[in-house]
Amino acid sequence: MAIVFFDLLQKMKKPDQGHLFLNGKNGILPVMNGNKQLLEKYNVPVPRYTSYPTVPFWEEEAFSTEAWQNLVCQIQPNPKRGVEVALYIHLPFCESLCTFCGCNKRITKNHQVEEPYLQAVLQEWERYKKLLPGTLVLKELHLGGGTPTFFSAAHLKALMEGIFSGVHIAPDVAMSLEGHPNHTHPEHMDVLKDLGFSRISFGVQDYDPRVQQAINRIQSYHRVAEVTGYARDKGFAFISHDLVFGLPFQTKDSIRESIHKTIALKPERISFYSYAHVPWVKGTGQRGFSEEHLPSGAEKRALYELGKSMLEAAGYHEIGFDHFALESDELFKARQEGTLHRNFMGYTTSHAPYLIGLGVSAISDIGTAYAQNEKTLESYYARLQEGSLPVFRGHLMRAADRQIKALILDLMCRFRTTLPSDWDMETLESRLAEPLADALVKIEGFELQVREKGIPFIRNICLALDERYWAKEPNTVLFSAGV
Repeated sequence: MAIVFFDLLQKMKKPDQGHLFLNGKNGILPVMNGNKQLLEKYNVPVPRYTSYPTVPFWEEEAFSTEAWQNLVCQIQPNPKRGVEVALYIHLPFCESLCTFCGCNKRITKNHQVEEPYLQAVLQEWERYKKLLPGTLVLKELHLGGGTPTFFSAAHLKALMEGIFSGVHIAPDVAMSLEGHPNHTHPEHMDVLKDLGFSRISFGVQDYDPRVQQAINRIQSYHRVAEVTGYARDKGFAFISHDLVFGLPFQTKDSIRESIHKTIALKPERISFYSYAHVPWVKGTGQRGFSEEHLPSGAEKRALYELGKSMLEAAGYHEIGFDHFALESDELFKARQEGTLHRNFMGYTTSHAPYLIGLGVSAISDIGTAYAQNEKTLESYYARLQEGSLPVFRGHLMRAADRQIKALILDLMCRFRTTLPSDWDMETLESRLAEPLADALVKIEGFELQVREKGIPFIRNICLALDERYWAKEPNTVLFSAGV
């Protein structure tokens, strides 16, 4: 166990290995600013830690639909607050394929698919409502995709009314969605705001026409400004724009122009992701350009550094890897107050103890177990028709899993954690030998703190706590590079 961290990283590093993604939106990861030698040293495959244990280390053989249902039934309501839940609803349909995307999606222009899918999601939710004990209180809800605004405003209204039926809505409920600028209209804004949504993110990616053509995501600045204006006029309090660097044909000039235009619209949040080119992974749909059109490693890093400096100069603060926010945004405030949370939906201010994922491929986390839904529409529908919850794999948490999960969550959200008094500090210091030598982390007693210099390498540091990872010979193709 007492293996020097850097030695393992060097064994894992393969010059011909690309960046694979795990649980990441669009298959994208951050490239952080920092010393070139450090970037080269720590740019090795490591988990993203949206969960612990990470999906490749789930003990699927011990999991069953029956065991999952029994654990859901055993949830103990809070005597004062009931059963507080967060919902993630996956809406997988898109009218066209964006060739940088790694999400679970189904490409179609046939909008007849909307109603059957929403009925299936509501059927799944009804089964959970029968299993969950006590009063259900909705604390957080996120519509992801795919393209949630592929669905008509009327269908989204019907979906939400079905979700809300028989459920208490918390006074501070946080409801958000992802919107495609070309497919988000005033009627979406009207309906969603009336339903209580206050957050929306628009996938912008890049404004350069050549880049947009290569990734098959063509939308004008005028259109993005228009839908951003819709959202503001309708009273959405928190608007986010997603940008991607490292895309084909991107240059410093195109990044500079995209950042300038984004800053001009002043979204409260900006996600600035790194594109990972993995055309050999089934289902990514990454085609329409070749590797020679992609910025090189050094060029790509320069794009990130330029974008980050522009965002910081405009008043945006980095609140977590690949996320920036204005001081007026609640994510920034949560980061300052130490209340920031992270789950399968990303960074959030809400911390409902139970996350239920509805829809194809969605993942649930009830604290004692994880479960993932079937990943194809056909199998998802078939399981529901059988009268079952449509989960196909999962993991039953041990006490040690829950302990390590809490420690990693501390590091990811607060960059520090307090280790239990019986923790094997000798082994931990051995695994962190190189990060300690590089002044990325500091250990004082049982306190582990990530220094500012180490924040870009937070995933590598979390790896030192990952007992399931260290107990096995790592299969490096499971993970994407750390920086």
